Amino acid sequence: MLNLRLILQIIVYILSFLHVSDRKEASLVCRSWYIASQDPCFQKNVTFRFPASTSSLELVRGLARKPRCNLIISQLDGFSISKSLLLEVGLCLGPKLESLALPGSSITEASLLALLPRLTSLRRLDLRGLDSLFMSGAFLSREEHRQQVRSALSGLEELDLSDLRYLSDLTFNRLTGCTPCLHRLSLAGCHIAFEFDPYRGCPVGAVEDSSALLSLRNLRRLLIEQKSTLIALDLSRTSITPESLRTVAQVQGLILEELVLHGCKELTDYSVEILVKHQPGLQKLDISGCTELTSRSLEAIARGLKSLTHLSLSRDWRITEKGLSDLLLLPSLSSLDLSECLHISGTEMVKCLKGSNAARAQLETLNLKSCTYFRVIFSLAQLLGDSLRELDLTSCINVTDLSVCAIATYLQKLVVLRLGWCKEVTDWGLMGMNHSFLFCSGDKGPRFTRTFGNMGFFKPPRLPFEERPKLVTQNDLEQFKQQAGASLLALSRLQELDLSACSKLTDSSITQVVHFPDLHCLSLSMLPEITDASLASVAWHCRSLTSLALSHCPGISDCGVAQAAPYLPRLQHLYLSCCNNITDRSLFLLVQHCKRLRTLDISRCSNISTTTVDLLQSHLPFLENIHYKLIGGADHALAL
Repeated sequence: MLNLRLILQIIVYILSFLHVSDRKEASLVCRSWYIASQDPCFQKNVTFRFPASTSSLELVRGLARKPRCNLIISQLDGFSISKSLLLEVGLCLGPKLESLALPGSSITEASLLALLPRLTSLRRLDLRGLDSLFMSGAFLSREEHRQQVRSALSGLEELDLSDLRYLSDLTFNRLTGCTPCLHRLSLAGCHIAFEFDPYRGCPVGAVEDSSALLSLRNLRRLLIEQKSTLIALDLSRTSITPESLRTVAQVQGLILEELVLHGCKELTDYSVEILVKHQPGLQKLDISGCTELTSRSLEAIARGLKSLTHLSLSRDWRITEKGLSDLLLLPSLSSLDLSECLHISGTEMVKCLKGSNAARAQLETLNLKSCTYFRVIFSLAQLLGDSLRELDLTSCINVTDLSVCAIATYLQKLVVLRLGWCKEVTDWGLMGMNHSFLFCSGDKGPRFTRTFGNMGFFKPPRLPFEERPKLVTQNDLEQFKQQAGASLLALSRLQELDLSACSKLTDSSITQVVHFPDLHCLSLSMLPEITDASLASVAWHCRSLTSLALSHCPGISDCGVAQAAPYLPRLQHLYLSCCNNITDRSLFLLVQHCKRLRTLDISRCSNISTTTVDLLQSHLPFLENIHYKLIGGADHALAL
């Protein structure tokens, strides 16, 4: 017995070095490895997601053997199957359940009130969008029900009430009265009356609790009551005004660490300045989509939030370079989202990082998606090489082969790299090769006179993104294998790679550099030049893949799927829409080799029949989402 325990401890230690997907595979080796994989140290934050069905009853009973668990149950309704499932959850998992979410459901008040009193260990409750609970206004209206729920949920830390159209002061007070020590509260997308009550035609605060809507006065009351525990608040997509935000920020004794104001379009620079003044302890701030903000807000944040770690400025279109340099002097800042900030070029960022001798931001995550004027990727890569783990350059039109070479040279700790829609990237960039010989001195193209115009005598020169990629020869490949330069292969830690719509890429680079044993998510969609050779190579060299996107790749066929499928047993999400060379044969291969598929997109695949799709659904037990619009050459006009 002692030897067995020692062996299990050794196996647990070995498994602790593996990624979750690798640990799942290792658990299939033998019973001892399976027992070791179930060690409590691996069971933290494990969430089980499934729809309401008769088969889910057995799954819930099986989960009763676990010391703790988290559930996401979708598609619950008021019928007997859903009621039986909730009853089983309460009986089998009541004291063990730590988190419960019910997305896409329409359960009755009676069903939830029968469940909640049994969940004595619940720490997170997600009721977002469950309008069926709050529509009548009678939820938790009886004192005996409130006492039962309060006894069970006294330790609840996180409550998500997002997108509830019928949330009112009365129902809000009843529910939050049962959760006295909240740490996180989300009211994103709720209809909150911040200054004016449209039903009574008077300012908010001049009347008693409303049975029709949630008011700022009532929210402020909760913040005062739970100020000692509440550290995170989400008011995204609400109509909060500058004065209302001031009211929230000034609550005496409230010390927020996280605040999400995504899409609050009425906020101004004044709002941010007041917020920073009264909540200087903020560590995570999301003001993305607040389109009235300017660089004045950045300056206020840099001055006042010295502990800031995460900042999102996505789609704040008025943000410019001004203020970014001060922001990057915050040594605690690790995550910065500047996506769709159209006036950011990066010049000030580089100047700040180069010129600062003091402590500066050690960015781990940088999102520059759709920053079309960003041009200093080479310099930025040099300056962020020690810290950066995730980089998003999607739709950055100035990303070139030189940019990719810089990333491969200086950012070798990257785990996530997104280069989708970077149309100037070619095979030479991915392979880190000197491609100056592409521009042959003997072929300078057509010559034009000053009078060249729209006279029709000459064809206009082709735009760069219209040119077909220069094919890599066998001699070029031999040179690549012998060179010491940094290719994409240098990013050995990659777990996610997006090369979608980099239309100049061909089999030459994909087969040579996409060799990442730990890669889990790969997108090669909209690459018209790749063929089955790329698919076969990716499957052979990236066997940890759980998500693979190949949509709009006309060169992919059944032959490629036949070569790849045996090496992709972990695949859960596969996207093959508009691949017209894929036929029913590929679906049979997926049934045989990819039994863990959860999502499959075969829309607009003209050679796939609906009969085979039905067979596929019956043979893949985990398949949840299958998209097959306009398959089999269906008439588009009729289908629409």
